[in-house]
Amino acid sequence: MHSHWGTRRGYPFQTPQELAQQERVFKSTPRYVTEAEMAEHFRKTGVRVMLDLGVRMSQSIDEARTLHDYAFETQRAHPDVILGHWLHVDPRHGRNAVAELDRCLRAAPGAVGLGVPGSGFNVPADDPSYEPLYRLCADARAPVLIMVGTTGLGAGQPGGGGVRLDTSHPRHLDEVAARHPELIVVASRPAWPWQTEMIAILLHKTSVWYELHGWSPRYFTADLKLEISRRLQDRVMFGADYPLLGYERLLADWKSEGYGEDVLERVLRRNAERFLVTVGR
Repeated sequence: MHSHWGTRRGYPFQTPQELAQQERVFKSTPRYVTEAEMAEHFRKTGVRVMLDLGVRMSQSIDEARTLHDYAFETQRAHPDVILGHWLHVDPRHGRNAVAELDRCLRAAPGAVGLGVPGSGFNVPADDPSYEPLYRLCADARAPVLIMVGTTGLGAGQPGGGGVRLDTSHPRHLDEVAARHPELIVVASRPAWPWQTEMIAILLHKTSVWYELHGWSPRYFTADLKLEISRRLQDRVMFGADYPLLGYERLLADWKSEGYGEDVLERVLRRNAERFLVTVGR
């Protein structure tokens, strides 16, 4: 339910500062592939993906429109492995942001959801600027992906590069879910250091799903590991951080954690299938 792009144009890090941060935090350097090579990698690995273009803070609406059309064109060429897209539309663009999301919901060849990056934009999910976008998603039965927990953006820099971790606290997601019970919400990433709070929200609000990209399951907190096989086994969906974390490694780590076959089948496939039915895809 979450993947990044391996192509030069779609790669999650673009600026020299972002690429330097990749080397510092993820201990890796970018290696780009073509769109066809990326799709073939998905096929060989046996995955179907929701792609995330990442956060591009200085992007204008015109630039976003061009990038979104690139994403849709790539999906049309490879519909067997690309399910759809999470699109981070900056709410600070106001009416233009609403118009672009509306255009994408109508033009997309597959599933489309609104990405809400929290610390990525330094705008919390319950900020009033998101309200028109949420109403549009609710009317269209389009899901909203809200990122929670800490982020590698700005990590290890003085002042964290200006990134405010609090804007990805799960309490902002809780407010959105309470305010919009008709909205399909996906909590995104392990919510460390607020994982227990995120579990409480998931148990309290059945309109919230959970995808766990960005971390190996080996490093999940003990309470999250426990609940994946118990009360959350029907709500957790596999997420990856390709190309920063490869599918092969993540799948091997999930299978090494001792979960039963039925739980793994739910996390890796069946829950995502039910989710896609919920959003009409």
